[in-house]
Parts: sequence; C-alpha cells; structure tokens
Amino acid sequence: MHPKAILDACAELVREALVFDHPADAVAARFFRTHRGLGPRERATLTDTLFAVLRRKLQYEHFAPSGSGPRERRLAILGFGGPRDFLFSALTPQEKEWLQQCEAVAPSDLLDRHRHNLPEWLAQPLRAQLGQEFWPLADSLLGPAPLDLRVNQLSAKRAEVQQELKAAGIESQPTPHSPWGLRVQGKPSLNRVDAFTRGAIEVQDEGSQLLALLLDARRGEMVTDFCAGAGGKTLAIGAGMRNTGRLYAFDTSAHRLDALKPRLGRSGLSNVHPVAIAHERDERIKRLAGKMDRVLVDAPCSGTGTLRRHPDLKWRQNQAAVDALAAIQLAVLQSAARLLKPGGRLVYATCSLLTQENEAIAAAFSAAQPAFVPLPVAQELARLKVAGPQTLCAGDDGRFLRLWPHRHATDGFFAAIWQRQG
Repeated sequence: MHPKAILDACAELVREALVFDHPADAVAARFFRTHRGLGPRERATLTDTLFAVLRRKLQYEHFAPSGSGPRERRLAILGFGGPRDFLFSALTPQEKEWLQQCEAVAPSDLLDRHRHNLPEWLAQPLRAQLGQEFWPLADSLLGPAPLDLRVNQLSAKRAEVQQELKAAGIESQPTPHSPWGLRVQGKPSLNRVDAFTRGAIEVQDEGSQLLALLLDARRGEMVTDFCAGAGGKTLAIGAGMRNTGRLYAFDTSAHRLDALKPRLGRSGLSNVHPVAIAHERDERIKRLAGKMDRVLVDAPCSGTGTLRRHPDLKWRQNQAAVDALAAIQLAVLQSAARLLKPGGRLVYATCSLLTQENEAIAAAFSAAQPAFVPLPVAQELARLKVAGPQTLCAGDDGRFLRLWPHRHATDGFFAAIWQRQG
C-alpha cells in the first residue's frame, strides 16, 4: 500500500482504539476483519503504531497540539511503527519539521507524567512502593515484552526443541528460572512451526510458568485451576502431573474456556476437565469441598503487570475498578480455599504490580483463615531447584513471589502459598 494510505489507516485505528470501549487487541482484530486488503507487513505496522501510541499516550498528547491536522493523525505520526523513510514519504514538509522538533525534546525537559506515561492512580502507589526504582520500571513498561515459550514436558525436551526451532530459523535461549521455558528472539510466526502444531510448545511468559511450578502438582492428585481463563497454566500443571489424576479448569467465562480446547487438543492431555461456573460459590464447587490436593487461584486483577503487552489497560482501568477487584479477589480466594483437604496447597497469584491486590489480599486471608499456614515462596523455589530464588521474592524470608518487568524480564507477577492444616 501507498505510505499515505498506511498512515491514514494507522490514524483510523488509533481513533477507534482511543474510545477505550474494548481491549486494544480486539479493536485491532475487528479493524483487520473490515480491512482485508492489508497484508502481514501492513498489519504489523498498524499494530506497532497503535501500541506505541497507547504506551506513550501522555507524551504524544503533550506534543500533538503543536502540530496540525487531525489529532489521531498526529498521534499516529509520533508512534509510527514502520521504517522512517516510509513515514517521511507520507508527510507534508510542515509535518516533517514538526516531527523532528518533537523528537529533539530531551526527556529531562518533560514533566514526570510525560516521561512515565502512567495515570496518576497507578503512578502514585508504584512510586511509594519502589522509590527510585520506579523509573526503571516505568521505562520497561514503555517497551514490548519478550516472547517466551513453554516446552511441553509431557512430550518434549527443552534442548531438543531449542535445536528444532533453530533448524527452522528461530533463535532462542533457555529462560533463566523456569526449567520449561525458551525465550525467542524477535517475533517469529509460530502457527506453522511443527513444534507448535504438534503441541511441543505453547506461548507462555516465564513468570506464568513459575506460578504453575509453585503449585507443584503431583501424579494422581486432585487439582483445581480456579480461574483458568484460556488455560496456559492449566496445561503446564497437567503436564507436570504427567497426565494423571484429575485437573479441574474452572472459569466464569465459557468463552475463555473455549479458547482452551484447541490448545488442550494439541497438548496430549486427557486429565483436564474444563468447567464453566456461574460464580465462586457455584454448586459444582461446593460438591468438591475438602477433596482437592492443590488449588491455584490466578485471580481476576487489574493486569498492570502485563502493560508491555496490553498498554491500553492503564487507560481503561481506574482506582475504583481496583478497589472493586480487591473485594472480588478476597472472596474468590476464600471460596477456593474450601476445596482443599488437610495438608493441601493453596497458591494465590495475580499479574498485578499493586500491593492492594497482592500483599494486602494475602494478609487479609491469613488473618481470616488461621488453618492456612503460609509457606515461604523462596524456600519452595529452592526446593524445586529454581535458580536465584531469593532474587525472585519479597517479604520476610522470601514470603512472596514478586516478579517485575525491569528486574526479571517477565510480566509482573505475585504469588503467595499456604498449606491447610488438619
């Protein structure tokens, strides 16, 4: 397509996404369905442009008024995801001069909010939590996330899959902490790679893999993934159980569980049982009370740990939404805890960066449930032979898993573990 047509399409996509009535990836998918003439390269340029605008929205909105033309076009120019010479061929002389003036502004000359590009409801608690480390985090959230794969230990070995990917032109390295992970260079298309189609690999962030590892589900056990979603952790847990026992995948969204079905088919697992539930007090859950060996609660959360992948979340969420989620998180955790038999393990996890959704929920649960004894995550990671366990944890004696994008190159994750007493 002509450069001017691509830039016009970028501006149109930005305009639709900034309404914030749907997730950005869903808006992009809908846009591509109605613009079928776009090829893979054009779609990549549009997607990269949109995500750049969402990541640096405050900075670009600060620059935009000094330019001319429609606001969405100015934002698309600032965040354009294609080659610079391609972009320049679509610009007027005035637009070229304006863009160069914007790019000449030193970050140190910007206000803090135009540098970190976070809404105040999110920036304020992160500053309080991290101090000077806030800026490395903020900088990391302005870039894309790496592509991590999980090797299906039921049917493949990591070293062999790594060599197979290399033969297919895909370079990767073992993840530093997960024993199942490979970190891939670039953004290769995996859908037609044999290792993917036969179920030897799944796309899964290293941090998410560590959550499944912490559950430490064994052969023949009764296990529940309480908020399974599309089932990434479910599949890792099932493989760890060596396809034995019984693994329930609960979720309140039948649509999300439908996304698990093709992945489950590729995985070779037969011990997974997806179940759509109405709410955390569903009768099907009550019938299983006291029967589970292990329960993972990957609770619904603000998703602030995934802002590199979903930058629109910081503009679609607010403090009121986080407050409401915190109440839901505690209720879900308490309901899930009823499933455990004495001696059973409970893992609470989120992909949030916020203390309110993490340590505060863990403390409230411990205060209300004295029969559940906390287990230090660092100790469990060491037992599981994970490298550098203390570097992955926070709290007294490494009580919690605390993964940060700027420290660990993973999404932001939190986890706490309890064991139920008799």
